[in-house]
Amino acid sequence: MAWLRARSFGGAFVLRVEDIDGPRTRPEAVTGNLAELRWLGLDWDEGPDVGGPHGPYRQSERGALYEAALERLEAAGRVFECYLSRKDQADAAGAPHASPGPGGERVYGEAERRLNARLAPARRAAGARPSRRFMVPHAAVSFTDACLGPTVVDLTLSFGDFVVRRADGLWAYQLAVTVDDAAMGVTEVVRGADLLASAAAQLALYEALGLTAPGFCHTPLLLDGAGERLAKRRGDLTLHALRERGVRAERVLGLLAHLLGVLPAPAELAAAELTAAFDVDRHSCAAAPLLPDHLDWLVA
Repeated sequence: MAWLRARSFGGAFVLRVEDIDGPRTRPEAVTGNLAELRWLGLDWDEGPDVGGPHGPYRQSERGALYEAALERLEAAGRVFECYLSRKDQADAAGAPHASPGPGGERVYGEAERRLNARLAPARRAAGARPSRRFMVPHAAVSFTDACLGPTVVDLTLSFGDFVVRRADGLWAYQLAVTVDDAAMGVTEVVRGADLLASAAAQLALYEALGLTAPGFCHTPLLLDGAGERLAKRRGDLTLHALRERGVRAERVLGLLAHLLGVLPAPAELAAAELTAAFDVDRHSCAAAPLLPDHLDWLVA
C-alpha cells in the first residue's frame, strides 16, 4: 500500500532500515527483506542500497540527529528522567486506571510519576541510568487518517508519558521515526493500523520539536482464519518461504490486491499492472482475513 500510494501520487518512495534495537538487529535479515521486496517487483527511490539526498538510510547511523532532538526537548522542559523498572511500573499500575497501552505496555501516568519522584534521588545517587520520557500533552490529539478517517487520541489515557531514549542508551521508536520522517521530507506515512495511536504520540513530538508533520494512512492488517493478526510464527507464509515453494511473485501481489479491494478476485499481475489497477480513492480499509480458499489459490 505504501508503494502504491507513492507511485499513484507521483511521489518518491523512501525505504529506511529501522535498526535501532542494537544487538537484536541482524544484517542478514535486512538484506533478506530488501531481496524479498525486490522479488515482489517493488522499487524505491531512496534507500540504503541506492542512496539518496536524505541519507544515511539506516537508523543505527543517525544517532546524532536523535541526540540533537532530545537536547531540544530537554531545553523546552518536555522530557524527564525516569528511574522506574518494569516491575516498578507494574506495582504502580495496580489502580484501575492502568490499562495496557500500545504494544501491551502499561500507560505511564500520575501514579508512575509519583513513584518515580520518590525513588529517583536514591537511584540517581546509586549511579542508576535513567530512561528519558516525553511528557504527553493533556489535550487530545486529532488528525484525519487517509484510510481510517477522523481520529482522536487522548494520549494521557491511551499512551501516557512515553520513552524517547531507553536506560541502556538505545533510541526509542517514537522519537527516531519522528525525527527521520521530518529530516527526510516524508509527506505521508503508510503503515499498519496497529500503529494508529503512535501517530498521535508522534504528532505531539512534531509539535514539541517545531517540525512539520506528514499525513498518515494506516492500512488494514492481514488476519488469519480465526481473526487473529497474521504473525511471524506462521513461517510458512513468509515471502521467503513462499518463494522457496515456487509461488510466483505475481500471485502474491494479486492476492494482496484482492484483499485490499483493488481486484474483485485474486488474479496474477505484476507490480506495474497493479499500479494501473489501483485507485487511491477506492480500496478497502477493513482488516483482511486470509481464508483457506485464498491460501489454496496462492499455492495452486
